[in-house]
Amino acid sequence: MALVSSWGRLGHWEHEVLALTDREQAGGQISLRRPGLAYGLGRSYGDVCLNPGGWLWRTAALDRFISFDPNTGILVCEAGVLLRDIQRLFIPRSWMLPVTPGTLLVTVGGAIANDVHGKNHHVRGTFGEYVRRLTLVRTDGEIIECGPDLKADWFAATVGGLGLTGLILTAELQLHPTTGPWIDCETIPYYSLSDFFDLSSASEAGWEYTMSWFDCLRGDSGRGIFFRGNPAEAGTRPEPKTRERAVPLTPPCSLVNRLTLRLFNDLYFNVNKRRNRRGLVHYQPFFYPLDHLQEWNRIYGPRGFFQYQSVVPPEHSREAVQAMLGEISSSGEGSFLAVLKSFGDRPPAGMLSFPRAGVTLALDFPNRGEGTLKLFQRLDAIVAQAGGRLYPAKDARMPPALFRQGYPRLGEFSSYRDPGISSALARRLMES
Repeated sequence: MALVSSWGRLGHWEHEVLALTDREQAGGQISLRRPGLAYGLGRSYGDVCLNPGGWLWRTAALDRFISFDPNTGILVCEAGVLLRDIQRLFIPRSWMLPVTPGTLLVTVGGAIANDVHGKNHHVRGTFGEYVRRLTLVRTDGEIIECGPDLKADWFAATVGGLGLTGLILTAELQLHPTTGPWIDCETIPYYSLSDFFDLSSASEAGWEYTMSWFDCLRGDSGRGIFFRGNPAEAGTRPEPKTRERAVPLTPPCSLVNRLTLRLFNDLYFNVNKRRNRRGLVHYQPFFYPLDHLQEWNRIYGPRGFFQYQSVVPPEHSREAVQAMLGEISSSGEGSFLAVLKSFGDRPPAGMLSFPRAGVTLALDFPNRGEGTLKLFQRLDAIVAQAGGRLYPAKDARMPPALFRQGYPRLGEFSSYRDPGISSALARRLMES
């Protein structure tokens, strides 16, 4: 048995761990070790990637590229391939992933299972929209090949299916043509929540990438930095040198508190306020600003942290986000990562895909026990009243009723679950 945690480091739990190295043998291996769950890099914040007391099937070694067509941008690879390796290999060849989350340290299988999104949902949608085929192995030995036009029901259950329909072995991805690694980026400071909505609305038609950092300590009257960008051509411009650093150890208590948050927020806002300009930025710091700082999750100390990410529909987004920021500000809790973004009105790729039309708010909170959980209860009530939902890939404590309300296709999805697969999230939210 091995102690395994997720990125939120809220605890460590014993698991039997099996490393899968050969996709031809994977079906036989998982059929003998049940209940199990695919585990990539463990970058999910909560318990969607954990299976305490059971098996974890590590997929990191299933990382082979199988084929690539340079004329069409169609890539076939194993599910353990990292998004980082796809970007590094194919951007110099004028192809890139159409959609990525805020870190490249995610496997293709994890990106499909959580149907991740990026800064361009209003233009490109989610990762699952660019999966042409995938191979799924069930614990009874059945192999299912599916896609949007082949066994579409299995495909819709598996994209965003939280790893519960089977083991994703391979995927066929449609890459997107790119002019290079540079982004034409504009940085805009603003001074109220209303300003965010105005900037977001004005940017969606002409900018592929949009997102905003918000100073959540100041409630809805706070300030923020709005970023928007488009792919750019930069000719032979040299790429910047990057230097990776790491948080060397876990401090005895969280380094994120009211004082450090206030200092960080003042510094972050004022530095970016002075950058109030337009210029070229390399794609790595633009899309993945924290990837150069390894083990940054250690700053929250031994008790770890929660990420709370919600989306609320457009007709209630202003009031709901305003109410959530007010609750956070008055609670004494706070987040140095507070990201606001608008999702486009696109049909979801999966039965349990998180994005929907509206505004999403993502925040990190140090785990301070009962006080933090009580704040989440108040935020839950606002999300529920607005008809919104929470992101299972980030969640560690959502109540089952809110999950059922937010994901109306849950009953339909349940019939596609693999009975030999389980997770802590499934037992917590689906009671099995």
